[in-house]
Amino acid sequence: MCGRFTIFADPDRLAERFQAALPADGLQPRYNAAPTQYLPVILNDGPPAIQLLQWGLVPFWAKDPSIGSRMINARAETLAEKPAFRAALKKRRCLVLADGFYEWQKTPTGKQPMRITLASGEPFAMAGLWETWDAPDGSLLRTFTIVTGEPNELVAAIHNRMPTILLPEHEALWLDNAAEPAIWLDILRPYPAERMAAYPVSRRVNHVANDDPGLVEREA
Repeated sequence: MCGRFTIFADPDRLAERFQAALPADGLQPRYNAAPTQYLPVILNDGPPAIQLLQWGLVPFWAKDPSIGSRMINARAETLAEKPAFRAALKKRRCLVLADGFYEWQKTPTGKQPMRITLASGEPFAMAGLWETWDAPDGSLLRTFTIVTGEPNELVAAIHNRMPTILLPEHEALWLDNAAEPAIWLDILRPYPAERMAAYPVSRRVNHVANDDPGLVEREA
């Protein structure tokens, strides 16, 4: 499961890294990104542009948007089978931008939050799916979910799942509407453990209201 992540990289750096236009209103740094928040993604629906969508997928057929709170992750192993995800896999894929994510490791003194990043510290893209939901009042709600899969060796010592981080050379392929589902599913692999790092952070990250630079500092 991936229930929290960070994305506070400089916006211009993000725009250059992903060759995508920034939103007109800019980007807010997030040190404790959580479900229901509007967070930066790149959709497969046009020229690359960083847009803000709500975290928690609401399928187009849903009767109630509250379903989104239960749809923050989508298992890579069953994307092509689950009714909530199979249509989005074929038509609505996205990159979810991040520079770290949190998982909680069991210890003798309780669950220890760990921040997991690329060893380089660079931002990365997690595979995601997105949807547009027509609200009864005529407004449109755009939402996303993060694809998760088996952990690599580094994350396996912390948690039994991890977000599917795409290799840079696979990002364009994930957004390529001319590709086939078999190709998309094939690239949903654990990111190489030797290219990642993990370290303990403050338990303050447990509370969504906390969202400040201190959360990403290493805890002794």
